[in-house]
Amino acid sequence: MTQQTPPEKPPYMTQDEKWLAIDDYIVETFLGDDPALEGALAASDAAGLPRIQVASLQGKFLMMLARALQARNILEVGTLGGYSTIWLARGLSDGGRVTTLELDPGHAEVARRNFGNAGLGDRIDVRVGPALETMAALHAEGAGPFDLVFIDADKPRTPDYFEWAVKLGRAGTLIVVDNVVREGAILAAQSDNKHVKGLRAFYARAAADPRVTATAFQTVGHKGHDGLAIVQVIDAQ
Repeated sequence: MTQQTPPEKPPYMTQDEKWLAIDDYIVETFLGDDPALEGALAASDAAGLPRIQVASLQGKFLMMLARALQARNILEVGTLGGYSTIWLARGLSDGGRVTTLELDPGHAEVARRNFGNAGLGDRIDVRVGPALETMAALHAEGAGPFDLVFIDADKPRTPDYFEWAVKLGRAGTLIVVDNVVREGAILAAQSDNKHVKGLRAFYARAAADPRVTATAFQTVGHKGHDGLAIVQVIDAQ
């Protein structure tokens, strides 16, 4: 009897290495090369912006949410270099627009160049200044209602961003909040960390708010161990 060679075993991987390898496999399968997005990341790096933008798979998820909603009016809180904004804008329905809010004028300028290079400059409105003030101004202007709101800014103010997002929404609006797990730090009920305290306050507020229904899920991969919250507005009044 001919002895068969046993099948080759995959190399040993730590759990973190496995998460990264799976991320790479999914990116290679579903995304491929994208010069506009890769250029936006390179320009952000060259300008010294922090590498805190969403992962590419999360970006495509945002685009697909926008398409599923047939979104014509999207609000983003936290532009940075505009990477996630480009994904959101790609999900707009014809004639739609993204309004994105950025505190830092330098970041906003990098983002505007990235939008132009991506051919989306005419579909994105960048507003510079403290986001809570801008959201109040949008409400006063009668802007909206927004079909989709993506919150990815300073975490201590997340509960307040959430409140304004509901006011600027409508029944059916989806609000997506990034970085809601923070390597499990969200479990620390007595944490003195301002980011954790802000996010726990958001969880509590969203859970108690009769105008919305909410869930959240964990993510792993190149962005570490984190998560996204998804909130649906039932009644914006």
